[in-house]
Amino acid sequence: MKFAVIVFPGSNCDVDMFHAIKDELGEEVEYVWHDQDSLEGFDAILLPGGFSYGDYLRCGAIARFSNVMKEIVKAAEAGKPILGVCNGFQILLEAGLLPGAMRRNESLKFICKPVSLKVENNQTMFSSDYGQDEVITVPIAHGEGNYYCDEQTLQSLKNNHQIVFTYEGENPNGSMANIAGITNEKGNVLGMMPHPERAVDSLLGGADGLKLFQSIVRSWRESNVVKA
Repeated sequence: MKFAVIVFPGSNCDVDMFHAIKDELGEEVEYVWHDQDSLEGFDAILLPGGFSYGDYLRCGAIARFSNVMKEIVKAAEAGKPILGVCNGFQILLEAGLLPGAMRRNESLKFICKPVSLKVENNQTMFSSDYGQDEVITVPIAHGEGNYYCDEQTLQSLKNNHQIVFTYEGENPNGSMANIAGITNEKGNVLGMMPHPERAVDSLLGGADGLKLFQSIVRSWRESNVVKA
């Protein structure tokens, strides 16, 4: 399986994402600069964390107009797995690939620490290797991770089982309904604030994030077996 790690000016978690795929997952991966106009040949797209374009205007507001975003939209429509982490999640929201918006943390402070997450839906291509309601530990590092949407959108997320991860115990940022990660209705685009790529090796403090990437590969392989 071949992964693309999209690199925007200001991305700073692209190396972590690359390491997770190449060294821990053992799959093929390449960096793709934001001005590229093709993602042909890639089976999955990863939007890493950081501060794209310095987070001017709003987080992800400028990045969503990058040349490569047209190709990411096409990939989403084609059903390819797309994962946006932290700033990547914010970009997916700004691009309209996921519903809702991101506000500043309730504390108005940048937060960087491990948090507990509950797997609300393990029937997605990103979470199938987890147990339903499993509690995992994954680090966060953000100043604007306070997810918000209107009540109608929230009810739709619940009805369609689009809420994949929630904060368990403490809600670190004030996110509505403790939401930490959601998918689109189709289930092939996941945005999440916690960093699974920073939790792929026990030497880094834990490996709970590795199952997310393993889930993507398993889903892709099973899909290709069915097509064959």
